[in-house]
Amino acid sequence: MASTIQIKRRNLRLLEALKKRMNVKSYDEVIEQLLKDKAGVPSDMFGVDKGRISKFTEKDRLEDRD
Repeated sequence: MASTIQIKRRNLRLLEALKKRMNVKSYDEVIEQLLKDKAGVPSDMFGVDKGRISKFTEKDRLEDRD
């Protein structure tokens, strides 16, 4: 799900510079890394179940209902 946010041009230039420096593909990756660093959350807490969990379907949500 994509969102649009407003930022100052100066912040856009800073994000562009960080994107190049961090060698990532998107501004979202830049922001995510900055948030992880600032929050002090260990990186091993992210992606633990990646590839092992599937998305919920409508059927999953209704399986216990009659």
